[in-house]
Amino acid sequence: MKSLGAFEVGQSHYPFMLALHISFFISLIGEILIFNRQLSPLFIWLFILFLLTQGLRIWCLTSLGQYWNTKIIILPGANVVKKGPYLFFRHPNYLVVCIEILVLPLMFQAYFTAICFTLLNFAMLSVRIPLEEQALMEVTNYKEKFKKNISTHVAKDNHN
Repeated sequence: MKSLGAFEVGQSHYPFMLALHISFFISLIGEILIFNRQLSPLFIWLFILFLLTQGLRIWCLTSLGQYWNTKIIILPGANVVKKGPYLFFRHPNYLVVCIEILVLPLMFQAYFTAICFTLLNFAMLSVRIPLEEQALMEVTNYKEKFKKNISTHVAKDNHN
């Protein structure tokens, strides 16, 4: 993407995001081992939800194709992808991560990890998503594709 003229946004928070995800797995494993956590009575249902979430992840990755990346890499002039799960959600891949960070610990009754990292992830996304959206609005057709729908829904809600 960078060889095509793309640029990166949000480099300053990326190491914190990596630390959050690595710490999540360390916390999960630690909580399970130190506190001898057992499988949840709802394990099978949570595992099914986890598998469905992985299906959503694959759908996200295949829909974005060459545009998928863990970093915020923006290609000026690109047409924003609005197919697959992106027809229904602006950020379905972030939804996947949110579900994983909640469901994986719940499968093992690791409630401390589930609560702490869900909150930390929301804090991270509250920084990351606005940066990504601002960059996309500035140099792609993102505003046309997504923001128009939001404005229309807000206007309709205000008239009701």
